[in-house]
Amino acid sequence: METYDSIFVTAADGLRLHVRDYGPRNADALPVICLAGLTRSSGDFHELALALAGDARRPRRVIAPDYRGRGRSDYDRKWTNYDVKVELGDVTQIMTALGIERAVFVGTSRGGIITMAMAAARPAAIAGAVLNDIGAVVETKGLIRIRGYVGKMPAPRSYEEAVAILKTLFSAQFTRMSDADWDAYARLTWKQEGATLKPDYDPALMKPLKSLDLERPLPVLWPFFDGLKAVPVFVLRGQNSDLLSEETVRVMAERHPTLDAYTVPDQGHAPHLSGRDVVGRIQRFIARCDNAA
Repeated sequence: METYDSIFVTAADGLRLHVRDYGPRNADALPVICLAGLTRSSGDFHELALALAGDARRPRRVIAPDYRGRGRSDYDRKWTNYDVKVELGDVTQIMTALGIERAVFVGTSRGGIITMAMAAARPAAIAGAVLNDIGAVVETKGLIRIRGYVGKMPAPRSYEEAVAILKTLFSAQFTRMSDADWDAYARLTWKQEGATLKPDYDPALMKPLKSLDLERPLPVLWPFFDGLKAVPVFVLRGQNSDLLSEETVRVMAERHPTLDAYTVPDQGHAPHLSGRDVVGRIQRFIARCDNAA
């Protein structure tokens, strides 16, 4: 039995965008919008969404979209549309279609950048933000690593092979994952199409990454981050992350005096939003956003 409704929203340019919609529509609590990483999909938030939507004390609506070119959303024939500005517009369109004016945003990596961009474009839409392993400075080392595998991973013949590929790529950062964790990660990374497994994203996502000149300093996002000063912010950082540094988190905390931060042990970029500890911390933070609102 599905624990969410699958909804399709039409983007401004006509693409169909898939959205998972969890929980009660008229909940007396702030809704939550979950935004995934670059190649990830709404499935990454399933455990968190179930916990938030099914909270006995305060159930709430949780929205988890698939960006264009990911999950069950349409792929874009124009790869240059795989861009934060376009995806921000898509999220805004989804909020309008679903009647959501204000929400707490949970953004993993790319999703955190979109969240900060939303704070600049529509500050009234954000009641709080969870930034999962992303901040105002993006480390070049992490981007180089990500560019090395997006759209280039081998095609596994089974989920057992898929797990082996993931372990080769990520076991140095994720040092205490169980076999079940690796299997679940593989099933959220590839999808079954006939007798083959294919990435659950458009391989053309590699093209915007390829066009980045990583020999030059990356633009910093401090002006976007500063747009979150009026709302509660919770930063998660993977202990082994190569995309978000401890120094960046320290400076973010100086610029946002009520910012909370937590380092997720034994995980890299980006921490999985699962398990009692991480999910519980996010639940408590979102309850704080309710009180602030």
